[in-house]
Amino acid sequence: MVAEGALLWEPTEEVVAAAKLSRYLEWLGRSGSGYEEVWRWSVDHPAEFWASIWDYFGVLGERGDGPVLSGEMPRARWFEGGSINYAENALRRTEGTALVFVSEDGARQELSWAELRDEVARVRAGLARLGVGRGDRVAGYLPNIPQALIAFLATASLGAIWSAGSPDFGVASIVDRFRQIEPKVLIAVDGYRYNGKSFDRSAAVNEIAAALPSLRATVWIPYLAAAEEGRPPQEAEPAPTRTRALPGGEVIGWEGLRAEEGPLVFERVPFDHPLWILYSSGTTGLPKPIVHGHGGIVLEHLKSLAFHQDLGEGDVFFWYTTTGWMMWNYLVGALLVGAVPVLYDGSAGYPSPAALWRIAASEGVTYFGVGAPYILASMKAGVRPTGLERLRGVGSTGSPLPPEGFAWVASELPGVPLGSFSGGTDVCTGFVGATLLHPIRAGVIPCRSLGAKVEAYDPTGKPVIGEVGELVLTQPMPSMPVMFWNDPSGERYAESYFDVYPGVWRHGDWIKINEDGSCVIYGRSDSTLNRGGVRMGTSEFYRVVERFEAIADSLVIDTGRLGQEGRLLLYVTLAEDATMTEELERELCAALRKELSPRHVPDEIRAVPGIPRTLSGKKLEVPVRKILLGTPVEEAANPDAMANPEVLRHFAP
Repeated sequence: MVAEGALLWEPTEEVVAAAKLSRYLEWLGRSGSGYEEVWRWSVDHPAEFWASIWDYFGVLGERGDGPVLSGEMPRARWFEGGSINYAENALRRTEGTALVFVSEDGARQELSWAELRDEVARVRAGLARLGVGRGDRVAGYLPNIPQALIAFLATASLGAIWSAGSPDFGVASIVDRFRQIEPKVLIAVDGYRYNGKSFDRSAAVNEIAAALPSLRATVWIPYLAAAEEGRPPQEAEPAPTRTRALPGGEVIGWEGLRAEEGPLVFERVPFDHPLWILYSSGTTGLPKPIVHGHGGIVLEHLKSLAFHQDLGEGDVFFWYTTTGWMMWNYLVGALLVGAVPVLYDGSAGYPSPAALWRIAASEGVTYFGVGAPYILASMKAGVRPTGLERLRGVGSTGSPLPPEGFAWVASELPGVPLGSFSGGTDVCTGFVGATLLHPIRAGVIPCRSLGAKVEAYDPTGKPVIGEVGELVLTQPMPSMPVMFWNDPSGERYAESYFDVYPGVWRHGDWIKINEDGSCVIYGRSDSTLNRGGVRMGTSEFYRVVERFEAIADSLVIDTGRLGQEGRLLLYVTLAEDATMTEELERELCAALRKELSPRHVPDEIRAVPGIPRTLSGKKLEVPVRKILLGTPVEEAANPDAMANPEVLRHFAP
């Protein structure tokens, strides 16, 4: 075990002086201020702060004559009267490498800024020929490939609205998303490769298109066919056996979409005009279609990528993600600060657990981001990352990273700070994170992000320091949703975040904020463990249990209800060749009792073949709890939103 808060890295004077945040503070006239003082100013004077972000980065657009901020949550408005376009700001550079693409089968593609701008112009012209204009929706059923980024930027340039789903999503899951937004055009691949295997999705695309009567056209990208032919997708057309006449208008290939040259022009739209539609990772009911605006995302990603990831021109940015996770949207935001995003399509563990580290080495990545489970998997597999001389930072998100994960990175990559970030799809960024001005301590997130007034509320709705409480935001941020799609009254939006504390955003995480502004995330508050009146975060359990070599994964559930004590159940998935023995159970219970408390000792430990997870890798604690309390398995979670729905039946009582 590594002590929470153990010092692992401290910035040198040279690192602090060179940090992009330090340059901003100098420009602001606050170079002598400590971070907490600047953070306090940014949240107490949000209009001044966000106006400074616009000015500092020279955002392209018109700020307008209206106030920077008016109203209160959930109806706060930003830069009223302003106009902006995300794609114009993302494509403002003209020289050098714009992006790199790598796939697990070894394919590699590099696009210069000139080539990217030309491709966006061509696809923009193609979408316009199909009748796409301001406010129309374009849907992508695409892996993390250059065509996805190009299609998104072309859509944004028109003032149209982008929405994407990964081809590993099932048909029903995609239809549940796209049917809500009524897209005019669907852009899809015929298949993809993952973990060394090919997956033909042409039948799925036909089903999806048939279920979307709003479509005027379906654009096929012969990604799988091209890979089998050994050539880039734009040089291959869909095989006749993989397509059929679709009810949703015409069917064309990617080459047909980009066939004609066109001008690269940008439709400037109001600051809060919809840019894209993301979806909540809920496991029951229709996914919530979360709409973000052009202006809010531009400002938030400029601030976060430059000041919290320290990214700018000359940097190479990698984050392992699919197009169905908000981290894809964050990754492509690298274009806004002039960094090079590395797009990767494939498995994180193929052909070995070191796959992503090898990509980071071969591409000279300067900032490497992954979900917390990948760091823990690398640690358990004994991975020894090498060839990372250019690496200046590592990022972790998706779930809490235990102190041991921090310590492993510090040991394997000495001198490279690891920044743990936490936020969500809801705002497409992190509320809390790191900077190069902060030391890195095991298991601790160094700071609350600039412009994010994060507080911990106790059960009475009062802010607390040094205690675990509900993560809330008491001031608006520009990247908060401008609305939910098909929610004209805003009722569904208000119920999602403001039903507990009126006028205050409740995010649904447990957080402890320390005196120095650092914090620790303890997991979802809607999967609360309450033993003897003491609230406990699930991340504490996982840290102890998953340290055992015999345990590959775990899930802890408390079946208690309000006013009624329940049972504390620990589910474990065993590592290969491991068996569940009485000795292992005794060792697990002893470790939980010693390292946490007697309250943490489970009433029962059960071995299961797998722990249910969402497609983005998050553990499904709430659906399992519902099953244990009597909800039928088929009603507890949407299988199309899960990576491994077959394991749910093993949790039925």
